[in-house]
Amino acid sequence: MRKPFATLALVAASASVSGCMTAALGTAASVGVYAVQDRTIGEGIDDATASQQVKARLMAADARAFQEVDVEVAGRNLLLSGTAPTAEHRQAAETIARGARTIDNVYNELVVGEPSGFVRSAQDEFITAQIRTRLTASPAVRAVNVNIETFHGNVYLMGTARSDQELRRAAEIASTVGGVRRVVSFMQVREPLTPYYAQADAGPPAPEFHDPDAAPAQ
Repeated sequence: MRKPFATLALVAASASVSGCMTAALGTAASVGVYAVQDRTIGEGIDDATASQQVKARLMAADARAFQEVDVEVAGRNLLLSGTAPTAEHRQAAETIARGARTIDNVYNELVVGEPSGFVRSAQDEFITAQIRTRLTASPAVRAVNVNIETFHGNVYLMGTARSDQELRRAAEIASTVGGVRRVVSFMQVREPLTPYYAQADAGPPAPEFHDPDAAPAQ
């Protein structure tokens, strides 16, 4: 009679290890993305941590009401998108989001209503994929810096641009995709980070050494 219990325990242990391995792989993959973005790895990790914390707090507050709430964080700016069942839940979600210590701004784009159906969700995912493809193909936009969220055809862009022109171009490209109702850009213009080795090269010149015993130059 103890064998089934032992088997279940083994399965549970395997699932736990698998979950840890998946989380570790996910973290490693995220760090790889942060390394090529115009933000530091530390900033990327802080944003991801804030997103996870807010989502966890929403689930702890009311998992059923907030199950359709998407939380996206980029550059200490947090976007709430998706649906909330009532106006009170919509405001509560914003209050919870503002409680995150590493967040500077909260953009509440939640819609009060019923959750999206499978077809609508698939359409939104398709729109996001098309925008991502077009941004990646454009030489005017560094797509790796842009986060895209789509809900009911409404597209939200977050992340950074290297110039006002790039910021506008990203929004223009997103607006040309079929099925897009509107584009809201929360992107911020930010100059690219200077690599550490370039920072070292740009430092003050090393002091010159003069031998006091050397004969003066003629």
